[in-house]
Amino acid sequence: MYIVHSTFVVPNEKADEVISIYHSRSRLVDKADGFQRFLLLQNEKKPGEITVHMEWESKEQFMTWIQSEDYKRIHELEKKYPDQDLASIIPSIHKFKVVAT
Repeated sequence: MYIVHSTFVVPNEKADEVISIYHSRSRLVDKADGFQRFLLLQNEKKPGEITVHMEWESKEQFMTWIQSEDYKRIHELEKKYPDQDLASIIPSIHKFKVVAT
């Protein structure tokens, strides 16, 4: 299993807005080969810190996803988000190989 975290920080007052965007996400990734699970995590002590958690069967399947047209389409939409403060946020990406369960 391969896990990817994409963590970003928004102003606390915009956290609910960002969360609502993810509630209506396209779900294109859900159909990707090897995709297993999506979770949106909010830090309890820092509500503006949000993490996208994705689980994949393998690193190779994740890499195939990020090279896909659907991935590019999703991330192009993010750049066109009307709130430029949110559109300009660059997440911190962390990738993990699961070594025990």
